[in-house]
Amino acid sequence: MTTTALNLQDYRQDARGALVPVEAIKPIDLARDDLVKEMVAKVLPIQNQLAQLKQAVIADVRAFIELSANEYDVKLGGKKGNVTLTSFDGQYRVLIAMQDSLHFDERLQAAKQLIDECLSEWTQNSDDNVKIIVNAAFDVSKEGKINTGRVLGLRRLNIQHEKWHQAINILSDSIQVLSSKEYVRFYHRNQDGKYELINLDLATV
Repeated sequence: MTTTALNLQDYRQDARGALVPVEAIKPIDLARDDLVKEMVAKVLPIQNQLAQLKQAVIADVRAFIELSANEYDVKLGGKKGNVTLTSFDGQYRVLIAMQDSLHFDERLQAAKQLIDECLSEWTQNSDDNVKIIVNAAFDVSKEGKINTGRVLGLRRLNIQHEKWHQAINILSDSIQVLSSKEYVRFYHRNQDGKYELINLDLATV
C-alpha cells in the first residue's frame, strides 16, 4: 500500500520520518506529542510577531535618526551604528545595536606559531599565568570553535616583545567579519535609577 492510499490520521511520523500506526503508540506518548505540538503552535505566531516587531522598531528608529539629522541639514550614509533613544522622562530606553560575527582566517595559525615560540623562549622564567591565558584562548570548544573573545583579549596583554607584537599584528589582520546583525533591546529605569532590560525571552521572564 502506498503512502498516498494511507489514512494519515491513523499514523504518526516518528523522529526518523517513518509512519507509525497510532494504535501501536502508547497513550502517554500520544498525549505528549499532542501537548508539545499544541504549545509550539501557540508559540510560532508569537515568534513571527516578534520578528515583525523587531523590523518595525528598527525601521522607526532609523527613520527618526534621519529626521533628527535633517534638523541640521546632515545627510546620513554608510553603515549605521549603535543608537540609544531615551524617553523624555528618562523612564524608558530603546537600543539598536550592531553585532558582528567574526572569523579568523588561515593567518591565525601563523600568529599561534609565533605565540608558541614566545612561550617556548619564556618557559624557564615566564609567568605561568600568561601561559594559561594564552593556551585557554586557543582552546577549542566542544563544537570545534575557537573562543573569539579570548583570542581578541590577547591583544590587551601588555607584553613588550618584538615577536609577540608581530603575532598580535598578524592576529588582527586575520580577523574577518562574516556578517552583521542588528539587535533591539528595551529598557526601563527601576527605583534605584538603573536601567533594566525588558526581557522578551521566555527563559528569563
